[in-house]
Amino acid sequence: MKQHSINRRQSRQIMVGDVAVGGDAPVAVQSMTNTDTCDVAATVGQIQALQTAGADMVRVSVPDMDAAEAFGQIRKQVSLPLIADIHFDYKIALRVAELGVDCLRINPGNIGREDRVRAVVDSAQEHGIPIRIGVNAGSLEKDLQKKYGEPTSAALVESALRHIDILDRLNFPDFKISLKASDVFMTVAAYRELASQIEQPLHLGITEAGGARAGAVKSAIGLGMLLAEGIGDTIRVSLAADPVEEIKVGFDILKSLHIRSKGVHLIACPSCSRQNFDVIATVNELESRLEDITDPIDVAVIGCVVNGPGEAREVQVGLTGGSPNLLYRDGKPSHKVSNDRLVDELEKMIREQIEQQRLLNPANEAGSAKPVVQVRVS
Repeated sequence: MKQHSINRRQSRQIMVGDVAVGGDAPVAVQSMTNTDTCDVAATVGQIQALQTAGADMVRVSVPDMDAAEAFGQIRKQVSLPLIADIHFDYKIALRVAELGVDCLRINPGNIGREDRVRAVVDSAQEHGIPIRIGVNAGSLEKDLQKKYGEPTSAALVESALRHIDILDRLNFPDFKISLKASDVFMTVAAYRELASQIEQPLHLGITEAGGARAGAVKSAIGLGMLLAEGIGDTIRVSLAADPVEEIKVGFDILKSLHIRSKGVHLIACPSCSRQNFDVIATVNELESRLEDITDPIDVAVIGCVVNGPGEAREVQVGLTGGSPNLLYRDGKPSHKVSNDRLVDELEKMIREQIEQQRLLNPANEAGSAKPVVQVRVS
């Protein structure tokens, strides 16, 4: 199947733990814990759930020294790269650097005096830790609020350049930057402008996007606009929902743009009276059963013969509704299947196909870039 090619913006590559960000590295997907960081067990459990969902890295809020010490315990119990979210108190940044943090999310401008910023930068350099500058429309500097009257894309960029200037003066180039607003157009305009002015990688996000449904839509539009232009090196979908959903939506966005293939890609029609089986129930059950699949495979589940044969010929495993229903393997008819055996037969064929693919191409097996099951439903 021919895929559209996106020419990505060339950026300086940094390392967040063992995950490369920028350059020719895959666009990384991340989320943030919403547990009390001092509740080590709960935070570790959530990080592990995010890792299972496919997260490349996770951000953890560290608001005080108690949280910093808890972070050290968390670090020992999880393998994913961890980013510490820190504001105001530079000593917290110094402590988590000692405890094994993989990236510091700070705004140099709100750390305080330059000697304190220098101390953080020196520690980051000593430990090989990159920094993420996080500019947010809701926390712009007071003088910028006065200058622009309200948050604007220009205000976001000006704020970002201030923080960047601090790191430039301290000769620290290993940072990434985000420019987030809840307004899609403001966010997109800010990223476009900054992308042309710096070489560092960009962390994309639409902040405070909303609940699971509305937030996913808003994020898909905003992040999709930028990613389609080649802008963006790591993303976080901000939802007022379970953080695991942020990872799922993030990968769905990347898969829709053919940027990454990781996790289950479900393309589902609303179904209609032409269907020869319950498409929605079949898809829901199949999606549930395939949650553990991480290898790349395209699967078509089509409710009728109008689009079914054409779709099934384009994938490794396909199902076309009919009288009777027909299963395809590698684009060719395989065997007929009754409605009561649909999901069982599909799952069996998918797993057999994956095993065959692993034998032919071991490199396709799940690894750090955990590939995709594409379930195409029409």
